[in-house]
Amino acid sequence: MMTPSDAGTADMASTPVQFVKGVGPRRAEVLESAGVRTVRDLLYYFPRGYLDRRHVVRVGELRRMTDTGADVTVVGEVRRFATAGFGPKSRFILVIGDETGSVECVWFGGVRYYQKAFHTGERLAISGRLSEFGGRPQFQHPEFDRLSPDEGEEEINWDSLYHTGGVIPLYPSTEELRKVGLDSRGFRRVLKHATASYAESIPEVLPESVISTQHLAPLPLALRAIHFPRSPEEQSAARERLAFDELFFLQLLLAYRHHRVRTEERGISFSVESRLARGLVDSLPFELTSGQRKAIREIAEDMASDRPMNRLLQGDVGSGKTVVALTAMLIAVDNGYQSAFMAPTEILAEQHFRTFSRLLGNLPVTLRLLIGGQSKRLREDIREDVRNGGAQIVIGTHALVQEHVSFAKLGLVVIDEQHRFGVLQRSVLRGKGERPDVLVMTATPIPRTLSLTMYGDLDASVIREMPKGRRAIRTLLRSDQDRESLYDLIRSEVSRGRQAYIVYPIIEESESLDVESAEENYRVLRERVFPDLRVALLHGRLASEEKDRVMNAFAAGEIDILVSTTVIEVGIDVPNATVMVIESAERFGLSQLHQLRGRIGRGSEASTCVLVTKEESLRRGGEDRSEALTRLRVLAETLDGFTVAEEDLRLRGPGEVFGTRQSGLPEFRIADLLNDVALLDRARREAFSLVDADPHLRRPEHAALRMEFEHHFRDLLDLAHVG
Repeated sequence: MMTPSDAGTADMASTPVQFVKGVGPRRAEVLESAGVRTVRDLLYYFPRGYLDRRHVVRVGELRRMTDTGADVTVVGEVRRFATAGFGPKSRFILVIGDETGSVECVWFGGVRYYQKAFHTGERLAISGRLSEFGGRPQFQHPEFDRLSPDEGEEEINWDSLYHTGGVIPLYPSTEELRKVGLDSRGFRRVLKHATASYAESIPEVLPESVISTQHLAPLPLALRAIHFPRSPEEQSAARERLAFDELFFLQLLLAYRHHRVRTEERGISFSVESRLARGLVDSLPFELTSGQRKAIREIAEDMASDRPMNRLLQGDVGSGKTVVALTAMLIAVDNGYQSAFMAPTEILAEQHFRTFSRLLGNLPVTLRLLIGGQSKRLREDIREDVRNGGAQIVIGTHALVQEHVSFAKLGLVVIDEQHRFGVLQRSVLRGKGERPDVLVMTATPIPRTLSLTMYGDLDASVIREMPKGRRAIRTLLRSDQDRESLYDLIRSEVSRGRQAYIVYPIIEESESLDVESAEENYRVLRERVFPDLRVALLHGRLASEEKDRVMNAFAAGEIDILVSTTVIEVGIDVPNATVMVIESAERFGLSQLHQLRGRIGRGSEASTCVLVTKEESLRRGGEDRSEALTRLRVLAETLDGFTVAEEDLRLRGPGEVFGTRQSGLPEFRIADLLNDVALLDRARREAFSLVDADPHLRRPEHAALRMEFEHHFRDLLDLAHVG
């Protein structure tokens, strides 16, 4: 239980920010637009970086430092000041000195302000990047703090200053914030008051056992030191504590989800001796890989348990996840239950429907496809089939989670490419049955840090190896000046009875983006480049019937070259396609390019993927090479999707790779998934251990932790099932 004093300090943290010294109503109004409403919000408005201004020197020492560009601090008194120049070129010159010499400080613009800001004889601490002008040291636009007239250098209390003589925070700002004086200087003044008055009022939330075991700084100290550290080491310790908190609370949510499913919920105990599943495996024209067999065993064990399955199945493109998922669905069907398979796009749902229909062959299973592009009459017929149990396996898009779709007896939910759905849709679809098993699939290999955040509540199965007989894909990087040779490559493969993809990043010509257009280039390719070959166009805006017609024709070998956008990124399986040319490849992310590349090399023939970029990009070399070109070179050098995913995460960051909003990945204020892998592991161990020991945080020593958890995740508590 919290004590009255704890409640009091919590109330202080919730004090409106306008009552902090230096804020007031006007600034509070602007701060609210930046998400800062309370004292607590202000204390958690972290710096974006720091300047190390602890190097305090005598003025006379500056002359030997001009070529270093050092960031230094000097203390002296104002000897004189003046203005020079006129209008926009005017500047304010201030000369300060000590017993060893004097130095000029120059500000360009703002002359009227600076003329009134100083008076001769006052003592200042000046900090900034040292430069040279006319052979003499000079500060341009330095920061400054005023000192007491009788304050000798040895008596200066550097901790009481804002801008000089220490490790100085730099704060994120906006134009609106700067208009009310809240640039880094303004924030430093406000935060100096806030940390002095309120940091100690923020109650400790982590259990003492966690703080001690992990050797973490106390929270009040961390909140003070993250803003005004006395040293880089103190700042590092403060950051470690605050980043640990962010990662810990996320892992606590995942631990609750995992604990709820594993220990509290009763699920379906399936009999895994399935005649249908055995019939599928026996009918396959290939032998399952060891990775596929292991994944099937793990899934079957989960399904046999009386606890709901909550499993992630990830594997590289072409590793055979579809067969594994279909095996699980057939186990459910053999037990008298329905299975739902949700795909992110209609074209992918349609592709899965065709694949499942082909794999099932003559097995007695009723398979239905439910997507938004169908006629109203057909959708109602399918929904009725789902309601009465006639549809045993239902494949669809987000249409499956709509309110008017109900299942007679839903036993298994399979979600493909989960990161493309909203964070709540998995829960909504699962809610259409009585605690059905859930299998989340992704063909996008997930770096370990993202896996532990996005899917940390799931057990995981990974398929790494490729089916036997699959040939490696040769990946080439070429300029847009090499198209004639690329067209020769395509023509050569088609002459051998093979097929090709040409992929563009957008559908129509755009004046704002200098990228290739699928529609415009399709016409050129069909009429001028390959008039003697069968060329077709596929993109997401085509009607479902037209997309079906094009894909069926391509799969049947009736189309030689398929000009497409990224609608073919996942799930398209045409083993006879051996060439892919990706235009404006620099416009794609690494993982997306890897997914596209996975559409070829699906048969026994050698395949080639060509990444096309601009000639000038290829001419760049060494350190000047663009980030986009660096990504392309990574893809050309490796076929391993997990290596590609790690590099994509390093280059672009988690928000760009998966999209924070779509994936449910939190927006961390201070934690960094690229560099905090070890910290994430520590936070995860502590969170899962704590939930195992005290599933609902009922122990008195966990009361503050419980309140903080509810503050963090009040909108997600229905998913976490706390208490």
